[in-house]
Parts: sequence; C-alpha cells; structure tokens
Amino acid sequence: MRKTFQLQVEGKHPDRLLEAIKHEIRKYIKRERRRELPEGMDYWDFDCRFGTSQESAEVIHLSAITGLIDGVVKEGGKQFYIEILAKPAQRKARPAGSPESESPEEG
Repeated sequence: MRKTFQLQVEGKHPDRLLEAIKHEIRKYIKRERRRELPEGMDYWDFDCRFGTSQESAEVIHLSAITGLIDGVVKEGGKQFYIEILAKPAQRKARPAGSPESESPEEG
C-alpha cells in the first residue's frame, strides 16, 4: 500500500474520516497477513514509511503508525503519506545463553 490520505474532505466529518483511514490501514495489514507464505518462511514482516508527503517519508515501525497519524491530526495537517509493503520473513533462533530462554529462578 502506497497512498496519500487527505484529512480534510468536504462533506465528511474529520473524526469519521480519521477512523475510516485507520480502518483501511488495519484491513490492509490483516489481508496481507492472511496471504500464503512462501516455503520456509514463518511470518509476514512489513516495511513502513510515513511522512506528510512521499518525498519526506521516513522509515518507521509498524506499531508506530497510529501514533504518527494522530500526531499529524493534532498538528492540523491536511494530508499524510503512508507506505506499507509486506515481505516474507523467517524467525531467527535465540542463542542458548540469552536471558529470555533461561527459566526464572525460584526464591
């Protein structure tokens, strides 16, 4: 998905428009995650970019999208550009001595 969303459309309430935009983005992500994974891959990863225009878009994490959209709305922005591209990925095994893999000590 590569799209510029307008935040001020005549005849539409800004709050309803904002919710519709967020819904469209969530719907796209869900649809991409349902796609068949290539052989040997574990999950869908997303490359995301966000900015007020395509030229000013910067790389972001998927979980930061909603907060950035709210920030643009709070600042009174008229539009924003978002790019979300799905790519298959494979989970990496954790090293044997990592703190996450050790069991908690009983005390």
